[in-house]
Amino acid sequence: MADDLQPAGQVTFVGTATTLLRLGGFTLLTDPNFLHAGEHAYLGYGLFSRRLTNPAMPIAELPDLDAVLLSHLHGDHFDRRARHGLPRSLPIITTPQAQRRLKRWGFGAADGLATWERYELRRGDERLTITSVPGHHGPGLLDRLLPPVMGSIIDLERAGRRLLRLYVTGDTLYRPELAEIPARFPGIDAMLVHLGGTRILGFLVTMDGLQGVDLMRLVNPKVTLPIHYDDYRVFRSPLTDFLGAAARHDLRPAIQTLRRGDTRPLIGPPPAALADGADGRRRGEDRTSRR
Repeated sequence: MADDLQPAGQVTFVGTATTLLRLGGFTLLTDPNFLHAGEHAYLGYGLFSRRLTNPAMPIAELPDLDAVLLSHLHGDHFDRRARHGLPRSLPIITTPQAQRRLKRWGFGAADGLATWERYELRRGDERLTITSVPGHHGPGLLDRLLPPVMGSIIDLERAGRRLLRLYVTGDTLYRPELAEIPARFPGIDAMLVHLGGTRILGFLVTMDGLQGVDLMRLVNPKVTLPIHYDDYRVFRSPLTDFLGAAARHDLRPAIQTLRRGDTRPLIGPPPAALADGADGRRRGEDRTSRR
């Protein structure tokens, strides 16, 4: 690591797709799943999956949070422990479909983003921008039967200068049209990639190792951190699938693995590099600025 590269934030892996992101002065929780080993997550249509692992911490040990980032409303991403244990006043940034359900559950600050809309948090001279980006949870028509899913681009800025650009994939499958994400948001510093090769009724609904490597090659982040790969019985593609495929494409050095409870720094661009300002607005879309 070069001496002029300083951490702009850090990620702590709690388990499944649950992470704590400390980005500048902001703290986010992603996809809160706090079920214990042996408990079952509801996946819809009468389907359940048994959890095989324990989270690295309980809800009671979480730090003060600025917001929750929820890629979609499935039982392995927002479970009954999260529903009953998280403060009802906490902002939850998610899809419009999930927002409606969360508000019925009493989470009045839930905020649903359409694709390419954004949500902003500000503190002093720091700004954290979360932009909803496309995700495809299932193949073909099956995608319409599953909860809508979003990925997220998270930009941390201080005094107008970008310090970090993070891509959280959400439970998407690899699709060539995801190339629009790095086209709109070039210079992605880090990617949290949801893997696992989840299969429901025989259909692949999250990326396996090969698709994860395809997405690495498409997005070209400086570092990729795999999550969501061994916590449930429906996960069929272990982390070794991803690491082996990455090695065959000479991408293994760009991957940092995380064990539950591990914390890793997130490094932004060198201080001498000017932020490119590409935050997805250059095509003139109507964006939603919040908070």
